[in-house]
Amino acid sequence: MGREIKLALVYRDMWQSSGKYMPRVDQLTRVAGPIIDMGCFARVETNGGGFEQINLLFGENPNKSVREWTQAFNDAGIQTQMLERGLNGIRMSPVSKDLRKLMFKLKKIQGTDISRSFDGLNNPQNLELSFQYAKEGGMIAQGALSLTHSPLHTVDYYIKLADQYIEKGAQEICIKDMAGIGRPVSIGKIVKGIKDRHPNILVQYHGHSTTGFSIVSSLEAARNGADIIDVGMEPLSWGTGHADLLAVHEMLKDAGFSLPDINFNAYMEVRALTQEFIDDFLGYYINPKNRSMNSLLIGPGLPGGMMGSLMADLANNLKSLNKWLAKNNKELLTQDGLLTLLFEEVKHVWPRLGYPPLVTPFSQYVKNVSMFNVMAQVKGKPRWTMIDENTWGMILGQSGQLLGELAPEIMDLAEMQQRSFYTGNPQDLYPDVLPEFRQKMKEKGWDTGPNDEELFEYAMHPEQYEAYKSGKAKADFEADLAKRKAAKEGGGQAAAVAPVPVGGSASNAPMPKSLVINVDGQNYNVNIEYPDQANTETKAVAAAPVKSNGQTSGEFVLAPLEGKFYLTRDSNDTAVKVGDKVNKGDTVAYVESMKVINAITSPFAGTVSEIMVNHGDDIEEDDKLIVIS
Repeated sequence: MGREIKLALVYRDMWQSSGKYMPRVDQLTRVAGPIIDMGCFARVETNGGGFEQINLLFGENPNKSVREWTQAFNDAGIQTQMLERGLNGIRMSPVSKDLRKLMFKLKKIQGTDISRSFDGLNNPQNLELSFQYAKEGGMIAQGALSLTHSPLHTVDYYIKLADQYIEKGAQEICIKDMAGIGRPVSIGKIVKGIKDRHPNILVQYHGHSTTGFSIVSSLEAARNGADIIDVGMEPLSWGTGHADLLAVHEMLKDAGFSLPDINFNAYMEVRALTQEFIDDFLGYYINPKNRSMNSLLIGPGLPGGMMGSLMADLANNLKSLNKWLAKNNKELLTQDGLLTLLFEEVKHVWPRLGYPPLVTPFSQYVKNVSMFNVMAQVKGKPRWTMIDENTWGMILGQSGQLLGELAPEIMDLAEMQQRSFYTGNPQDLYPDVLPEFRQKMKEKGWDTGPNDEELFEYAMHPEQYEAYKSGKAKADFEADLAKRKAAKEGGGQAAAVAPVPVGGSASNAPMPKSLVINVDGQNYNVNIEYPDQANTETKAVAAAPVKSNGQTSGEFVLAPLEGKFYLTRDSNDTAVKVGDKVNKGDTVAYVESMKVINAITSPFAGTVSEIMVNHGDDIEEDDKLIVIS
C-alpha cells in the first residue's frame, strides 16, 4: 500500500471563488451531514475569509452560522479550518491586536480547529501574532505561503520563507496557490525543500484551477511529500475554483497513494444540494465565466478568489466607460476588450508597485490601480491619476515592506503628495479598539454576546454590523435579489450573469420600481435601480442636499468614479460640513469602489456651501457632490 494522503474540501472557498455569497446557515447545516457521509475528507474549510462579512450582508448572524455549521464536523471528528488574513484578520484592512486575539479565541470556541493564516506580503512579522494567538486559543496554527510567479518569488525564496514561518510559530505550512499560476514542477520543489528541512511539519497544498495548472500541481505536491490536498467538487469545481475531487482522487490512486474511497451516493447528494442552493439564490451572483478556466490569467496572475468580484466590477466599469465613449462619439468597448486592457495594464503596474504577492487584499489593490489607469488612458488622461488610500498604505510600508523596489514615478508621486514612508512594525499603527466598541454597544443598548462574540463582529465589521442590526442589510439584500429575479423572469438575465449593453434593455416586461421589505416586523421602502437600462427613473440616489446654507453658487466637487459616497472613513473621523474652509487638495469625502476607499479631494480652495448627497449614497462618475464657494 502506498503512502497515505488526505483530502480537504474547501466548501467555503468554492463559493467565494465563484460569486459573491455563501449559502445560508440552514443550507450549510443541511449539506454538512452528506459531506461527512462521503467518507473521504479529513478536513473541511468552513469559514474565514469573507464568510462573516457575507453573513452580515444578507442579514444573518455570523456567530450562529459558524457554530451551527461546524458542529456536525466536530461531532464526526473531521477537522474544520478557517482562512484569516494576518494583520487584516477577516476583513480587507488592518485590525488591532486585541481584536485579532479575540478572533482566535472565539473561532475555536465556535468550532474551528485550524487557522490558515496568510499575509498578503508574505511578511513573517505580521503573522507572528496570528500563530501565537491561534495556539493560545487552542487552534492549530498553519502558515500559508502566498504563491506568486515573478523574478523575485523563486523556489528558494519560498523554502526560506517556510523556515521563517516555522521559526515564528507555525505548526503547519500551506502552499497557497490562490491564482493557480504556480508552475507545477516549482511547486513540487517547494514542497520537497520544506519536507527535507522539516520532515515532521504537515504540508497542505491549496491551488485554484483558474489557469489550468492545479491538477498537475496537486500531483507534483503529493509526489514531493504534501500530506493534504485541497479539492472542490461539482458543480463548483474547476474554473476560478479548485481541482475536482473525483479527478484528484482517481489521479492520486493511480499514482499509488492510499486514500479513503468516496461514498458516491453521498457525493451525489452533496452535488444536488449545492446545485439546489445555486438555483435558490446564489446563482444570481455567479458569473458563468467564473465556471471556465482561462489561461490568459497566467500573464497577469490574478487569483481565482477575486475573479467573482472582478467580473462584477468590470461590468460597472464597462458601463461607465461606454457612457463616456458614447458621449464623446467614440467606439464602445466590449467586456473582453476591457478585460484585455486590464490584464495588460496589470503586467505594467505590478512590478512598478514592488511585486506585492497577488493575494487578498494586494491583488485587489494592483487590479484597482490597473483599472483606474485603463479608465484614465481610455479618456486620454495619464496613468496614476487615481491611487486609492488602501494602495497608498501598501506602497508606504504600512502593511510591511515590499519585496521589490518601487518605480521612480511612484516615488516621485509620493514626494509630490508629501506622503511619508513607514518602516516600523505595521501592527503598532493600529491601537486596541475593543474598549471603544464596548462603550458604543453599551450606549446603543446592544448585548456584547457570549464570550464577547457580538462585540467582535461589531469591531471587525462596523458598518456591516450596524446595517445588520438595523435590518437595512437584509432589506437591501432582499431588494437586490428581487431585482435580479425580476430581470431574469422578465426575459433578461440577472446582472451578475450577463450585463446588458449600455443603452440596451433587459426586457420589455414591466419590472418593479420599489418594494416594501418586512424585516422582523419592520417595513422598509426600498427603491430598485436597474443599472443596465437606459431609463434611470428608478435610480435610488438622493437629489436633495443633506446640509445646506441655501447657497448654490460656486464650484462643484465631482465624483472621480462611481461607487458609494462617504463623508468619513470611519467613526473616528470628523466629516466636512457646511461652512468649513478647505484648501486645494484637501480631502473632503470618500468613495468606496472595487472594495477600496478612495479619497475625494477639492480641486480648489474655498468654503463648503452645500453637500449634495448623503453619506452612504451610490454615486456615479462626474456626479456633483459638494459645492465650494
